[in-house]
Order: sequence, then structure tokens, then C-alpha cells
Amino acid sequence: MRKLLVLLFILPIAASAQLNGTFILSGRVIGENHEGLANSSVVVKGTSTGTISDSTGTFSLVVNQKFPFKLVITSVGYAVQEIEVKNATSKVAVQLNTQTYLANEVVVTASRVAEKILRSPVSIEKLDIKALKETPAASFYDALGNVKGLQLTTSSITFKIPNTRGFNIPNNFRFMQMVDGIDMQAATLGVPLGNAIGPTELDIQSIEVTPGAASALYGMNAINGLANLLTKNPFTTEGLSVFQRTGVNHVDEKDHSAGILTETALRYAKVLIKDKLAFKVNGSYLQAIDWISDTRLDQNPNTRNTANPAYPALNGSNNIVFDGWNKYGDDALAGSNTVSITGLTIDGAANKTLTVARTGYWEKDLVDPKVDNLKLDGAVHYKFNTNTEISYSYRFGKMDGVFQRGNKIKLDNVRVQNHQLQLKGKNYVVKAYITKENTGDSYNVKPLADNLDLYSGGSASVWGAKYKTALNAYAANNGGSLTSANLAAATQYARQQADLGRAEPGTARFEALKDTIISINNWDIKSSAIPNAPVTGGAALVQKSNLYHIEGQWDLTEKVKFVNVLVGGDARVYELIPDGNNFVDFKRPIADRNTPLPDGSYGSKIHYKKFGGFVQLTKLLLQDKLKLTGSIRGDYNPEFSTKFTPRLAAVYTLKEKHNFRVTFQQGYRFPALFEALSYVNNGRVKRVGILPVINEGLGYRDNSYTQSSVAIFNAAVKAAGNTDAAALANRSLLQPGNLPEGKPEGINSFEIGYKSVLFDNKLIVDVDAYANIYDGFLGQVQVYVPIGETIGSDAAVIAMVDRNRDATTASGGNSASKGQERYRVYTNAKNKYTTYGSSLGLTYNFYKTFTISGNLNFNDIKGNATPDLFVTGFNTPKWTSNISFGNRAITRNVGFNIVWKWQESFLWESPLVTGQVAAINNIDAQVTYRIPKVKSTVKFGGTNLLNNRRIQYAGGPTIGALYYVAITVDGLLK
Repeated sequence: MRKLLVLLFILPIAASAQLNGTFILSGRVIGENHEGLANSSVVVKGTSTGTISDSTGTFSLVVNQKFPFKLVITSVGYAVQEIEVKNATSKVAVQLNTQTYLANEVVVTASRVAEKILRSPVSIEKLDIKALKETPAASFYDALGNVKGLQLTTSSITFKIPNTRGFNIPNNFRFMQMVDGIDMQAATLGVPLGNAIGPTELDIQSIEVTPGAASALYGMNAINGLANLLTKNPFTTEGLSVFQRTGVNHVDEKDHSAGILTETALRYAKVLIKDKLAFKVNGSYLQAIDWISDTRLDQNPNTRNTANPAYPALNGSNNIVFDGWNKYGDDALAGSNTVSITGLTIDGAANKTLTVARTGYWEKDLVDPKVDNLKLDGAVHYKFNTNTEISYSYRFGKMDGVFQRGNKIKLDNVRVQNHQLQLKGKNYVVKAYITKENTGDSYNVKPLADNLDLYSGGSASVWGAKYKTALNAYAANNGGSLTSANLAAATQYARQQADLGRAEPGTARFEALKDTIISINNWDIKSSAIPNAPVTGGAALVQKSNLYHIEGQWDLTEKVKFVNVLVGGDARVYELIPDGNNFVDFKRPIADRNTPLPDGSYGSKIHYKKFGGFVQLTKLLLQDKLKLTGSIRGDYNPEFSTKFTPRLAAVYTLKEKHNFRVTFQQGYRFPALFEALSYVNNGRVKRVGILPVINEGLGYRDNSYTQSSVAIFNAAVKAAGNTDAAALANRSLLQPGNLPEGKPEGINSFEIGYKSVLFDNKLIVDVDAYANIYDGFLGQVQVYVPIGETIGSDAAVIAMVDRNRDATTASGGNSASKGQERYRVYTNAKNKYTTYGSSLGLTYNFYKTFTISGNLNFNDIKGNATPDLFVTGFNTPKWTSNISFGNRAITRNVGFNIVWKWQESFLWESPLVTGQVAAINNIDAQVTYRIPKVKSTVKFGGTNLLNNRRIQYAGGPTIGALYYVAITVDGLLK
């Protein structure tokens, strides 16, 4: 191990410096090759008085302290040293040792109090400022993708979603993201929008990630894990900093011509009154051409019973019930965009039926790939004394992107604001914050496609009639009949004729109609049967909400001597403004819920509440070798029964290096706003929340048939002639939904782990294993409700027959049936689900400052013998890995880092798209060049360097290479 010389010079500024015990210390911290060490921390021990060195290693510090006192000097990658200052003329030279940084890392997220990472009671990962600066990822937030055990899913360049330990979805309700302890979720969307309103590149200090359940301390939305993004303090990091990144993507020009990414950030912090008053302001703006979703695979091949399996001539590219991964308005698998062409004679057999999907539109024609993200934030901090500080912070974010829930949502001009007030003392913290959300000009891609087809091509019955006429005309002109030999050509001709007059992408008519539809806040699929009728149904996503939160915690350790005690509590209220499409006023009659009142509103505001509190006890035993932690939290939501979540953990330290831990904890998750209260009036399929109030008068819980059984039923009925008699003869195929009453989702989590720093602080070993048991897993199931009928009756059975559905009715063509309503319902799974896995992380400082690190992760789910109401969608590869090789100072001013990532292929399941995701194998790299004279750093880098085009989830965007150069100028005006 090489020792590095770090000299700390403490010089008096003037002869009068010691007046009233106050004087100024200044000096410089240097490291390898005698270069200045930026961002080194210099703190007066036992106080909050301190500063951070600038890019040249220089610092100055105002001290009001009796002699002698100690300074604590820390720098990432070096051992901590304490230096005694005996008088104002002291000059001290200190030699620090290069050290693997984990040995003395402190985290706060795992237990809500500061503790050494090696003795954390649960698995926790930390990305410090060094790791964030050295990452080859396109941004510091993207560096999360290299964390052990974490999946980072890209929906857009502006929107990435973290997850750990399985059940990954693009709208991840199970993973909490905080900034300085503040929940960053956009309430109605239900998730944090990546880093859309989080820290800038210049203000981030570190990231702490806790995989697995964390609801025992953080409440009901953290059963899969949480990430806490910690920012710089203006008291210790002053000055003006500037950041500029410019990059290029779509370099192969397959999805789009080469696109320019540009991001500019500024940070300014200033101490106005030493040790009393300080502030900081941040701003950043990013523009880019987004990654594009254009996978043209078919998830409803002709061999399925939802297609036409009796006619092999329609297989492959001839499939007339094609349901594309990234196509909308052709949703045949869900049965919402199909037409039955009945009464056909095929191969001499009469009274045959073909199921045909509407043509629909590709996502790339419906979504503008230009995106931007504006972030602004500021904070004012005031210290009453050494230990008591009050602060106010404000954050604003505006972003574009693509969000996937049951459908794709184009986020356009989404705005989120956050106000926070915090009072922090020596042993307590109280904070209150408000988050305001407005979805701006966003829109839902599916009703946009549905209405484009409807208004330019006519209703289902009109389009189907044109299709059938063309089909018969083709048969008359080609041998007089339809046969297996001419069926493919005949159906191609029929679609061309039925689509005549349809608005085609790229035309002025298409753009004008699209703009009209996305401006209308009404997702009903309604129109007369006449093509080009006045547009009444739209696609606008108009969601507004306010989140009010207050919390506090109090460390009672000084009052209770025999055990460390931490207590805390919080209260949260979501305030929803009904929009008539996603959320409605349930006090209004069902028929009026989607109709605006004279004042333009859709009824009274809705409030969704939860309250909680916790107690945590920590005790050291066996000469501090054994650390025992126990906590219990209670949470109450007026819609559900109170839930208690305990956590028990033990950490044993052997020979001061080997740290073994075992943890058990329970967790619960109240349904998110959308899961609880949604009433999405999306025309043909309504998406509804779990609360009983939504089901009143609709009957989908106890008067419905499952979608899967209806698909099997219709396949049999179609084969038998599509008649009422055929329907009644096959009634036994229909299965009642019988959906359970909703309850919170629960988890029992077991974890063991080992952490150590070995071989004279050169090797970090971090391994963990877990098993999670989910009870009441929350998901969506689609059911069919016969209108005005009771399931089991003849009329209810006939209502399930898949005939042409007019745009104005749920079902048509049969006088004995009023048709059906279709609901996609949030509910609880009947089965319990067990997931398990393990992660291994290694970091080795093998020569001077050369480091190699990597991790290997395994996740799997245990199968159940009986089928459930819905497919849960584990959506996680069994094996993932990455390896990093780098040197932060290969020469005095040059460093580099290379990361190789790999994950195996896996099955992605969701209500929107189900399909196989191919294996991922790519390389990221960066080279950093420091220019100390102008306080600057230049980083050249690229992600997915070899441009291995890949998707991260079925239906998601294709991600290619991104090459960039980033320049940071730090410590100006200091």
C-alpha cells in the first residue's frame, strides 16, 4: 500500500484574528503527485463547523473554538485523520494513507441515523461523490444501473425507473425515491419521475440505495427498496460551478437521424453570515431526441385462440389479428379493437367467421421524440446555534418523456413543484413538505390511436361492413369463392379497401386530427357511424394533485442510557382534483361522473390519507461486537385496517473486519392513488381502482366473467358458427371473476449478509441473500360484465359473444343482449408468491490507484401449482452482472473508467405487452482530464459504446449508443 503525503497548512490571517475567540484558518489539501484534492472535508470535531476544499485543494474556515481542538480531515479514497490545533499559528503536516473508501463510509438511510455502512442492519449500497464523478454513465443518476442488485429501466432519456429484487414495472409503486429524505413521487402518476425534479450534476453529494423492504421505517411505499439522493450543503460547498454536456445518439440512424443531447447546469452557493446563514441555487436544462419504441413484433400470432387458428394461411405476416408491441388501435389480444366478419363461405364451408383487428397506428407516428427537462431548486439555511438549523427548499421540474402504465402515456410539459421546511437539532428532525403535480399537455397514446381510426375510418360496424364487402368482391373476381389459397391475398385487399379515407401518418390531415384529439379531455370512444364526423372523444391526460406531508423523528439515546431509542411519526394527505378520465367524484351519479359541471370542474376534490409512527431500539453487546436492532411501525389508512411492520436485525463483527448480519422484516403497501381510486373511462376497457366505492353500481367484482375464459368461449362459439345457440352450448367455458375485496399488499422478508474490508483495506467483499414472500400481491385483471344481466343467465352468456361492436355500444348485433362492459380491475392475487436471490459485490484496489470491481446478481421466483387471477410479471432476469476497471489518477490529471454490463434474456409480462427481452451485453467507458489552473474537468465518454441495440422491457424503447463530452468548472467566485 502506497502512502500519500497530504499537507495541511493552517495560517493566521491577521494579528487580530483571535478577537473574541474567532480566527480564520486556511490551507490546502494535496494528494497523489502533490496535486490538490478537491472536495476534501475539513470539520471541527464535535461541531457542524466545516468546509470543503475547492478544485485546487485550498480551503478557508472561520473558527470560534477554545484551544486545543481537533480537525477531522476526510477525502474519498483516503483514511480519515484527526489533527490537533493548539494555537492560531499552528502548522501541521499529516501523512494520509490510501484506503479503500468503504471502510469508514457512513450512511443514514438504512436506520434513519448515521452508522457505518459495514454495520448496517440491512443491505445498503452507497455511491459517493467520487463514484458519481467517475461513472461512465450518461449522468450521475444513470450510475444507479451499476449498483449491486438494482435494475434501472429506461422509459425515456428523461425518465429512468429503479427497482430491486423482482416485480419490475415501468410505473414502479414498490420502490421509493427520496431527495434529502423527501419523497419525490408525482402522486397521480404514482411514481417518482426519475430525476426530473431531483438534484443536478453539480449539487449531488451521494446516493444511498437500500434493496428490499424498507417500510418498517419509511412507511407503505417501500417494500422493494428505496434510494435517497443527498445533496451538497451550502455551508460547506460554496462558489459558482458550471456544467455542460453535449452528446449524440441515434448514431446508426435506424430509428431517427442522429440526435444531439445537450445539458447545461449552474450552481451557486454562498455563506452570507459565517456559521449562521447560507443559501444555494441550482438550475439545469436538458434537450434531446428520445429513444424510440418501434419493435414490430406480434404478440397475438394466428395460432392463438384470439386470432384465426383454423386458417394457417393467415399465419406470420398474413395475420389479420396482428397486435404489435408498439402499435395501438390494433389491440386484438385484449379484444378491444377487433371486428367479427361473419357469414363467410371458406373452402366450401358456409357460415364461417373471421376475427380482424383494426389497422391502428405505430407509436413512433403518435409520439414526438423531442424531449426536454428543466430543473430549478434553491435552499436557504439558518443556524440558531451549532446544533440547530432551519432550512427551506424549493424544487421545480418540467419534463417530457414516455410513461407506461396500462397504456403508453406521452408526458409533455409535466410540471412538479415541491416546497419543504425542515428544523433539525442535535437529536431531532421535523420536516413538512408539499408537492404539486400538473400533467400539462400530456396524452394517452391508445385513445389517440382509437379515435384516429374511428374519426377517419368509421366505427367498427362501418369499417367491418366495408371489409366484408371487399372480401366478397375479391372472392367474386378470383374464382368465385374464398379458399385457403387466396385467403391471405383477399384479406390484404379487404384491409386496403376498408382503410380508404383513413388519416395516414405524415399528412397534414393526420397531424391536424391528432392535434385535435390530444386537446380533448374525454377518452370516450364515441361517434356516429359516419367517417369524419365531428370529434368528441379525445386523449388528453389532465391530472392535478397535491401531496401534503409532515414527519418528525427524535433520538432519545441521551435520555435512555441502556439502549439507543429512535421514535418517529408522519402524516400524509393526497388531494386529487377529478379530471373525468382518470379520477372522478364518486358522489356523483355514475352517468354524470365524466361530464363537467357548469364551472368546468368534475366534482369535489378527493382525499386519500395515511398516518404512521415507529420505534427503533439499538443495543451493542459483547464488547460492542454484537449490534441488535429492533423496530416496529404502525400505519393507518381510513380505507383499510391498521398494519404493523416489525424489523429485527443482528450484526456481529468478528476481529473488527468481518461483519455478519441477519434480518427479518415485514412490510405492507397501501395501494397507490391510481391503484386505489382510478376510474379510467377509456371507452372499450375501463380501468378501475381497488376501493369498494368504485365498484358500487358496476358489479365487476361479483357479476363478471374472466377475460381468459371469454377468449376460450369465443373461440369455441366462432368455430360453431357464432350463433346464440352455439354460445349457450358452450356456456360452461365461462368462468366467474369472483374478485376479492381489496387489501394492502404484504411482504415477509428474510435476509442474510456479510461485509468486510480485507487485505490491508484493498479488497471489499459484500454478499447477501434474501427470500421474500408476497401476500395479497396487487395487480390487474380484466373481466367482462353483462350489461343489465346476471352472470349465468342466457342473456349474460349471449352478451359475451364477440360480435362487431359499434363505437357507441359495448356490443351489438343481437336483440337478446345489451352487450358487455369491460373492466381492468386492480385487485389482490389469490396465491402467495415467493421470490429469492443473492448478490455478490467485490472491489479490489490491486495496484496504486487501479481498481477493479464488479457484482453478480441472481433473482428468481418460485412457481405456484394453481393459476391466479392475473399474471404477476416478475420481469427480472435471473442473472445480471457488471465489471468495472478504472484509475482515478493514472497520471496527475488523467483518470478513466470502463464498465461492462451483462444480463440474460428474460420474459416480460404486462397488460400492455408480453414478450421475451433479449440478453444485454454492452460497454460504457469514460476518460477524465483535469485542468487545475482553470478549475476544470473534461470527461469524454460513451454508453453502449458498440451500439448493441437493445430493449430493457417489452414495449420499451430501443436503446443504442450515446457518446458525450462533459465539462465542469468548479469553485468559481469562492
